[in-house]
Amino acid sequence: MLTVRRASERGRSQTDWLDSRHTFSFADYVDPKHMGFGPLRVINEDVVAPGRGFGRHPHRDMEILSYVLEGALQHADSMGTGSVIRPGDVQRMSAGTGVLHSERNSSPSEPVHFLQIWIEPDRRGLPPGYEQKRFDDRKRNALRLIASKDGRDGSVTVHQDASLYVGALDAGATATLTLAPGRRAWVQVLAGDAIVNGESLARGDGASAEKETLLTIVGGGEASEVLVFDLAQA
Repeated sequence: MLTVRRASERGRSQTDWLDSRHTFSFADYVDPKHMGFGPLRVINEDVVAPGRGFGRHPHRDMEILSYVLEGALQHADSMGTGSVIRPGDVQRMSAGTGVLHSERNSSPSEPVHFLQIWIEPDRRGLPPGYEQKRFDDRKRNALRLIASKDGRDGSVTVHQDASLYVGALDAGATATLTLAPGRRAWVQVLAGDAIVNGESLARGDGASAEKETLLTIVGGGEASEVLVFDLAQA
């Protein structure tokens, strides 16, 4: 069964430097019907103005993934890690027992457009950690694993029974993912449009899949990019 979460239904936060869309409840946006999906707690689509960003702030007991669609995001944290995240990179920060970090648009002239994803860890009190990898080996019209519990196939490691895939599909092309018994999935459309198990999704739309054994994702009328989360049932 597929349940669609339309882009237009998401929460929204706006300031003079940030435009953020919330798939699930976040900060001042609270919707009891959309508090998350299993351990998947946050999918925020953020656009940050040139030279601006999130100042140093704390996190704990959360796996935080950053995925840049356009521009470049500068990261710094209390672990001594500093980096710039660009399209094709995946960053994972395990907040664990506590970490301070900041995220800023590294460009003085162009906005940065990225997804901030929070996944609840499988246990609390982990030591903070950081990992960033670039995935230049992605093939079009296929799903590439970019995050997993065991770090297989070169993916970044998350402390949860979750696997995250990304796929870029040409119009009419198909990618599939088999879901093992007891698994469920979330699909988020990042660009273009796609048809997921017969349901049409546009950019910014998401959909949960429960009691499905196979996800079939078809590129729509234009090239599309999707994220797919393979998650254990609660």
